[in-house]
Parts: sequence; C-alpha cells; structure tokens
Amino acid sequence: MGGALCFISALLFVVFVSLSRNVDGEIVQKAGGCDLFEGNWVWDNSYPLYHSSQCPFFEDQFNCERNGRPDKDFMKYKWQPTGCKLPRFNGVDFMRKLKGKRLMFVGDSLSLNQWQSLTCLLHVALPQAKHISYTKDGLSNFTFPEYDVSLLFLRNAFLVDIVSEPRGRVLRLDSISASKIWGGMDVVIFDSWHWWLHSGRKQPWDWVVYGNTTVKDLDRMTAYEKALNTWAKWIDSNVDSTKTQVFFQGVSPDHAGGPGSSEKGCEGQTKPLQSPGSPHPAEQVLEKVLKGMSKHVNLLNITRLSQLRIDGHPSIYGRFGGRKTDDCTHWCLSGVPDIWNEILYAMLA
Repeated sequence: MGGALCFISALLFVVFVSLSRNVDGEIVQKAGGCDLFEGNWVWDNSYPLYHSSQCPFFEDQFNCERNGRPDKDFMKYKWQPTGCKLPRFNGVDFMRKLKGKRLMFVGDSLSLNQWQSLTCLLHVALPQAKHISYTKDGLSNFTFPEYDVSLLFLRNAFLVDIVSEPRGRVLRLDSISASKIWGGMDVVIFDSWHWWLHSGRKQPWDWVVYGNTTVKDLDRMTAYEKALNTWAKWIDSNVDSTKTQVFFQGVSPDHAGGPGSSEKGCEGQTKPLQSPGSPHPAEQVLEKVLKGMSKHVNLLNITRLSQLRIDGHPSIYGRFGGRKTDDCTHWCLSGVPDIWNEILYAMLA
C-alpha cells in the first residue's frame, strides 16, 4: 500500500511539472501552483543521499568528511517547498531523461561543486554502471557508456572572453568565443559571479573592453551585467529551445561577509539560518537580464535557499592545493549542491 501511495505521489508530481512553465525565472503552475524555491530546510534522517567515501573522485576542497569535519548534521537537511513535495533524486529516472544526451556545466568552481555532486549521485545510484572520467584542454567529461550519457564541466568563470594581447590580458565584455564548445549540448547549466569580485593579484585581466571603450577596470556589477547581456544575446540568437534546455544556476551565496551574505562567517556553524537576509545584488542583476530575453531559460534559483545554509560550507575543513583554507564560498559534499541537483532533476524535461 505504501509503495502504491509513493508511486501515485511521484506520478502526480510528474504531471505537475509537465503542466509548469518558466515565468521570470520561477516555476509556476498554470493553475495556482508551487514555487520550488520557496520553502524551508527540514531535518530528514534518510539523508544524505551518499557519503563522500563512495566517490573517490571528489576534489579535496569539497570533501569535508575526509578532511575531518566532526559534525554530521549539515548533511541531514532536505529542501521542502511550501506548496508541493520535491521528489527525491532518482538516478535511474535521471538517466532515462538524459539517455543519448550530453549535459554540460559551464562556469566557475561553484559549477564544479554541482557537477561533482551530480556525478556522485549517479555513480552511487548506479554502482554497477561503468563510467569513464577524463579532463582534456580544460573540459572535464564523466560518461556512462551504457546509457550514452555524458556529464561535462567547462571551467569558464566569466562566460565572456579574456584574451592575451601585447598590452596585457584583456577582458572583452562583448565577445563570447567559448560558445563553440557548449553550442551542441542538449542541456547546459551556466554559472558566473564569484570571480567578478577578484582584485589585485587575483584579478585575471589588465584591461576591460566593451564596444569602442577601453578602461583599466570597471565597476564589477556593471561589468557583470554587460557580460550577462552578451551571453543572453548569444542564447537568443543561437539556441533552439526545442532541442536544448538552458539553465542558469543562479548566484551561490558565500557567508564570509559582504553583499548578500551573512556577517557571522561560517566557521563553527552547525545549523541553518532562520532568515536568508537581504536579496543578493548579483542575483537581482541576473534576474533582470533573464527577464529581457526572448528565449526560454530556466533559473535554478538557488540563492535564497542557499543563503540559509551557513552551516554547509567547508570552512576550516576545506583544502585547496594541499593546504587548509577557511572556505565560506564552496559547499561540502555531500551537502547543499545535492539539493540543487534534486531541483534540477525535477525541472528537467
């Protein structure tokens, strides 16, 4: 009886999603409906969906268990939308949806965070399925030959181009040559924000060019919006929405202080926050750009729900380049990105 009820519940959710559409970056049912991104984190002892020991290919910086984090509660929360039930991740059904297709994440290390979460979710769900993993020329590929499914990650933090010229490194806000790599994908999930904040030695450009204007630097939010508009024009001009599903990850918040983040810092935090705080200004810019597009783009609107998860970062249990860091930007795996992928699973056609 319980199994039948679960089946009926899952069937109703599939019907719900099939009746949904994207409106200004939100999932809205045609008659009434449920916003998947409005809700709360609730304790569920059946989580996590995996342990990091089951996925030896994880980056050290995300592997909080292996790096000695003593508390485990941060892995026990699931996301509960206010008006409906988010389906638990089902790896077999995910593969059914993607059979014969290629899915690519394009972005910075937050895209890497989500990509590694998804590869582990599927590896654990299908432990007997052979997988092939390799990286070449900055493009990582995790393939399940039996299902003819490829999950790719392209590290491209700005989406637009940075080119080397005699005068130095030039950030070209109106050029997007990497599109030739992601142009043939069946599903693409984009992400860009955190690298726009880097300055000093971490800033990867010497000049900024847009149109006929060349400057040494530019207000970062202005530059971000110009780059997003270049990306949006490419999507509107080149993507066939009947063949390619396009997502934008949204802005993953940090908790180290600054706009859109908690002032507490994440070290020693073991429970979600009760309130997400102020809207993230970069997310507001992103939503503005998406609203002006003619093509259908799904906003994976993770910002608010992730703002609550001050406890989900590696903090002092992250490692980068073999050394410990105090990381309040990335996310432990298992952890918050698994929920992003549960929402992605629900939104995939």
